[in-house]
Amino acid sequence: MLNHSVYKCQESNTPWITFVHGAGGSSAIWFKQIRFFSKYFNLLLIDLRGHGDSKKVILNSFQSKYSFESIVKDIFEVLDHLKIEKSHFVGISLGTILIRQLAEMQPKRVSKMIMGGAIIKLNLKSRILMRFGNLTKSILPYMWLYRIFAFVIMPNKNHKESRNLFIREAKKLYQKEFVRWFKLTSEILPLLKIFRQEAIHIPTLYIMGDQDYMFLPSVEKVSKLHPLSELLVLEKCGHVVNVERSEKFNEGMLSFLQTKQII
Repeated sequence: MLNHSVYKCQESNTPWITFVHGAGGSSAIWFKQIRFFSKYFNLLLIDLRGHGDSKKVILNSFQSKYSFESIVKDIFEVLDHLKIEKSHFVGISLGTILIRQLAEMQPKRVSKMIMGGAIIKLNLKSRILMRFGNLTKSILPYMWLYRIFAFVIMPNKNHKESRNLFIREAKKLYQKEFVRWFKLTSEILPLLKIFRQEAIHIPTLYIMGDQDYMFLPSVEKVSKLHPLSELLVLEKCGHVVNVERSEKFNEGMLSFLQTKQII
C-alpha cells in the first residue's frame, strides 16, 4: 500500500480532503496546506508509487509498465483501507490528471475537485519537451532532465521556491522509476482529449498562476465551457500555485469547498 499521512479532526462527520501530488514530487509539497485545512477537514496525503516514502513499498512488482488507471487504483486502495467513502480531491500538475481519471472511474466517491496548475492540453513547447524526454530518458541521468523540465515550466525568479522543492523531492526517485513514469506520456494526449470533450458533473475549481504560460490558456478555454467549473487566477504566480501563493490558494480553495452547489 502507498505511504500516506492522515490528519483527523476530533469532530465526527467531518469531510475529507485527499491531496495528490504531481510527478517527481511527494506529499511534502502540501506543507503550506496542512495546518490551514486541518482546522476544517480530515486530511489524507498520499505519496504516489515510487515517490516520497512510497518508494520503499513494493507495488505490482511484476508490472513493468504504469498506467493512469493502475496508479489511481493505488489511491483507491488507501481510501478503502481507511474506509473513506467520499472525499474532496486536490491535485497539482500531473496530479490533476490522476484526479480526473479517478473521477471517471468512481465519480460517486468525489465531492469536489480542486485542480492546481492543471494540465488540460499540451502546447507546442510542452510537446517538444515531452518528445525530448522520451528520446533521452534512458541515456541522460533523470535529474538532468528533471532540472531542465523544472526550469522550462517554472522559469521566473519568483518560481525559485517551488522549483527547488520539486527538484529536491525528485532526487528521491530512482532512474528506473523516472523512466516508468515518463512512459506515461504516451497516454497523456489521447486521455486529455477525452477529458476536454467529455464534461464531468462534479464541481471543479481550477487554480492557476497568471505566469503559468504553458497550461493557463487551455484551462481558461475549458473552464468557460463547463457550467460546474470555476477558475481562480493568482497574480505573479507560476505553475506550483499552492507553494508560490499559498495564502490565496488556501483561501480560494476553502471558499469553494464551503460553497453549496446544486448539481
